[in-house]
Amino acid sequence: MLSQTLTFYYRDGCHLCEDMWHHLREIQEQRSFEVEFMNIDSDPGLQSRFGTLIPVLAAGERVICNYYLDPIALEQYLDRPTA
Repeated sequence: MLSQTLTFYYRDGCHLCEDMWHHLREIQEQRSFEVEFMNIDSDPGLQSRFGTLIPVLAAGERVICNYYLDPIALEQYLDRPTA
């Protein structure tokens, strides 16, 4: 099975971002998925889109969760049938 890639939108110095990343790492030990990191402060478009919503965990354009990791939403996404 191919590993899925999720995008983690964050901001440096964000304690919620650090918390979500810690929980993601724990789940990643059990499940196969990759994480791409995007610092929203590096792109004005990302700042505009996600400014106060960070951290955000997304799959493509689909937001899985923001502020706190939602393990149920993540599991549902990872368990969905792929075409």
